[in-house]
Amino acid sequence: MAVKIRLKRMGSKRNASYRLIVSDSRRAPQGYFVEELGYYDPTTEPETYQVDEEKALKWLNNGAKPSDTVKTLLKKAGVMAKYHGNE
Repeated sequence: MAVKIRLKRMGSKRNASYRLIVSDSRRAPQGYFVEELGYYDPTTEPETYQVDEEKALKWLNNGAKPSDTVKTLLKKAGVMAKYHGNE
């Protein structure tokens, strides 16, 4: 199973917030997911995010590929500095 870490859109119209999820890359982003890793809210000033570091590292070490936006969030949270993969 090809696993990705990506964002799932939540919230109402023009008031989006996102959850960081782990899901099968062949599934729809808004559908079934394996595990939730945190959240991201770009509408606040400054933007808020929270990432469960242990879970994120576990999935990265097991071969999950983060999307570009999620990779940026993981760098801000300091998770990518602790990840010793090929990225």
